[in-house]
Amino acid sequence: MQTIPNCSPNLIVEAAQVLKDGHLVAFPTETVYGLGADATNKSAVNKIFLAKGRPKNHPLIVHISSMNRLYDWAVDIPEYAIKLANNFWPGPMTLILRRNPSVGDFITGGQSNVGLRVPDHHIAYQLLIEFEKLGGLGIAAPSANRFGSVSPTNIQAVQDELENYLTQFDLLLNGGQCDIGVESTIIDCTGNKPNILRPGSVTLDMVSNCTDLKIDSVIQLKTIRFPGGLSSHYAPQAKIVLDQLPQPGDGFLALAEIQTPFGCIRLASPTSANEFARVLYSSFRLADQKRIKKVIVIPPTDHGISVAIRDRLGKASAK
Repeated sequence: MQTIPNCSPNLIVEAAQVLKDGHLVAFPTETVYGLGADATNKSAVNKIFLAKGRPKNHPLIVHISSMNRLYDWAVDIPEYAIKLANNFWPGPMTLILRRNPSVGDFITGGQSNVGLRVPDHHIAYQLLIEFEKLGGLGIAAPSANRFGSVSPTNIQAVQDELENYLTQFDLLLNGGQCDIGVESTIIDCTGNKPNILRPGSVTLDMVSNCTDLKIDSVIQLKTIRFPGGLSSHYAPQAKIVLDQLPQPGDGFLALAEIQTPFGCIRLASPTSANEFARVLYSSFRLADQKRIKKVIVIPPTDHGISVAIRDRLGKASAK
């Protein structure tokens, strides 16, 4: 495993060749770091499952450079999905679409659909462009962590998670801290209207306004398996407890306006919901570094990205 601290154009070309040769490359996106492989190479994709300890029936998201690549992967794309792609790509949104018959079960977990996203990060974009120059069609990339644990938002977190599971041929691209800090919004686009399966920074109101379709709420479809769809996920070693009175020695995470209770260990003091999302996972990791056994979290209660924060906290606390 080699970490590339400064991603020059030449080194990104090298990373693209590493992918084409069937190895893994961890790279930054605007949401979290991803662990990438050639999405058409079954052997390479299998290395993702092995490194993460991820169940084989858990589908992967394929990253593409632009919506022009949609038809390499999907068919029967509804008009509202095209509107969403035009408005929010590149960006933190994954569309679930009917898969092209050429797409392998090893990407989709055996399902008839595939998840696609165009990331909004200059390193991810350049990596995709260079990979396409080599004949690549897309990069399969779940979060660069062990399955079920806290997603990494900086390169140190990737190293802490995966250094014992990657080989000497794999690369880690350092792109600094991720801007958003929680995973992409996942939208099912296989029906008559979009359904949000996993909330993120592309919100329900944004989807409704873009498509002119009324969406009542976030819908958890049991018939579709998708990343982050399990009831317990995103969990640190510490026990996460929501909206309870903390005791001395507990970790504490809340907006800056909420004072730290006596004897508690403040993990972060975000001043907004966006900052809360950005520091959420690093706060979980800090709690584990400090060997804190329990973390009390007071989530933001407004709409927007706060819905995604509460979703991740609900799953982290279900451990």
